[in-house]
Amino acid sequence: MAEVVLFRNRDLPGYTGSLADYERQEGYAALRLMFKQYPPAELIELVKRANLRGRGGAGFPTGMKWSFLPKERTVTYLCCNADESEPGTFKDRELMTVDPHQMIEGIVIASYAIGAHAAYIYMRGEFASEAVIVARAVQEAYKAGYLGKNILGSGFDLELTLHRGAGAYICGEETALLESIEGKRGLPRSKPPFPATHGLYGKPTVINNVETLASLPHILRRGAEWYASIGSPPKSPGTRIFSVSGHVKRPGNYEVPMGITFRQLIFDLAGGMKSDRPLKAFIPGGASASFFTPDHLDVKMDFDEVAKAGSMLGSGGVTVMDDSVCMVWAAANLLRFFHHESCGKCTPCREGSNWLLRVLRRIEHGQGRLTDLDLLPQVCGNIAGRTVCAFGDAETAPVVSTLRHFRAEYEAHITRKECVMGHARPPVDAATAHPISFAGH
Repeated sequence: MAEVVLFRNRDLPGYTGSLADYERQEGYAALRLMFKQYPPAELIELVKRANLRGRGGAGFPTGMKWSFLPKERTVTYLCCNADESEPGTFKDRELMTVDPHQMIEGIVIASYAIGAHAAYIYMRGEFASEAVIVARAVQEAYKAGYLGKNILGSGFDLELTLHRGAGAYICGEETALLESIEGKRGLPRSKPPFPATHGLYGKPTVINNVETLASLPHILRRGAEWYASIGSPPKSPGTRIFSVSGHVKRPGNYEVPMGITFRQLIFDLAGGMKSDRPLKAFIPGGASASFFTPDHLDVKMDFDEVAKAGSMLGSGGVTVMDDSVCMVWAAANLLRFFHHESCGKCTPCREGSNWLLRVLRRIEHGQGRLTDLDLLPQVCGNIAGRTVCAFGDAETAPVVSTLRHFRAEYEAHITRKECVMGHARPPVDAATAHPISFAGH
């Protein structure tokens, strides 16, 4: 495995993430180098050469995203998306907890590159202790002259604001995030226009993920060629943090070079299957990604290879399931989440998530019909690609992929009125769409 980059300070004895600790590990050295050697245009070209791709889910090239800003502009904003709400994903949370100044340094670098003098950290509402840690780090950065007026005597000014969300999953979508900062309901905007031209308060705006921004100090300090040589060049270079959870012996965050296989991540790094039961399925990129099976273990973990195999790397949350898990239950469990978190703006998503949940629940509890197996993909087809944001596509992924790979389990629930995993299912009123809470599955 390649060297650890973003988590290089995590296991240092006595490391607290304070400004003093961060500076002892070359913290803010990239900032000093930037002001001495890199005009903004050259900095953007540096990030393009490194081919840093966004770590928030879409994997879009960061330098290219920056270059979409209009040439003539008076006000520019940068937003750090720290609204990590995707089930099974907890990497940004640890980055902010262990090394908050790494993210802040990345924010200053990105702001300088795009000419932003006001930046926001939009943090998930449930991150109470993390908000305290980041707020303290921001105060330290202001006192040390890394934020505020005339940073390090460069003439560059940057005001950084920590904005806490209120616990809405949809605010991880970039335009809903902007609406929330503006004090409105967190509803996604129709595009175009795009945030690059009409973003926060109607001004050109860049939104980058925590992990993306935390990578910038290392690229600046060690060079684009160094970064581009790691992992799976030229299309998916660098390291990436994957959050591994579920039925593994060593769940946690693992920073690995892009391009290793899922087999290496799950069995070599995460210790293999808990209780040594066989692997049945795994989600490769957060709840919005289509399920994979053991046949996909040797797929390389880069953006393009995972897409070719029929899913996406998404947020980097890898959820592993052994052969005790009922796939009908797994799909229904995720639909409960998506139904609850739909913002309600788009009819296909608002109504479609309701109907998907109703059908899945009646199948799960032995009241389904064989025609439901045709109805489910039909409903999914009326949702995916028909909503303002990608939420509609996300909520259909668990249904479509479990039907594709585990259709026999659905059929058993319908024809034999039982779960092939032997899980008991109490009767349920199929007419209601309200989720039922289960202690287990």
